Amino acid sequence: MIALAALAGCSHKEASTTKVTTPELSGPPNTTYPMPPLRAEGVAMGWTLVDGARVKLSDYRGKVLVLDFYATWCAPCRKSIPYLSELQRTSSSNGLQVVGLNVGGPDDRVKVPAFAAELNIPYPLGFPDQPLSDLFLSDNDTIPQTFVFDRDGQLAKRFIGYDDSTRPELERVIQAALMSGSK
Repeated sequence: MIALAALAGCSHKEASTTKVTTPELSGPPNTTYPMPPLRAEGVAMGWTLVDGARVKLSDYRGKVLVLDFYATWCAPCRKSIPYLSELQRTSSSNGLQVVGLNVGGPDDRVKVPAFAAELNIPYPLGFPDQPLSDLFLSDNDTIPQTFVFDRDGQLAKRFIGYDDSTRPELERVIQAALMSGSK
């Protein structure tokens, strides 16, 4: 019998003034989540960075891309960010790029710059286009959700929620992606 660890997460549709009840999730998410490769038609989907620059998935071809959907008010999101920051600092020279995408709602957007400063976030933050959010979060709106793409733009793994048990698997998946594929 396989023991499944429960992960903690928040619903990204909650208002920032609402107390969020952290749901229990039943184990690791499906890793065969249908996701277009970076070279597919869906590559035009993207996000706007905090500074207003436009970015799309295909801009990261050749890198291991970690997309992290979060909100400033989400406790598990806040718990995951220091680890993602550490990964960015230690692995960016090997081709890793973490990107944080805020899905906390219109009231949360204005809090992102202060949030980034508070947590000393070294990676870019932005706001996903609606089609991108719809695609990535359509079957489950729990946050954080972290998507790891290999250098060829293929989804390596999707993580829903975050707790201490997530960290070793996230690191394993990222390291495997960094070691394989085209550079």
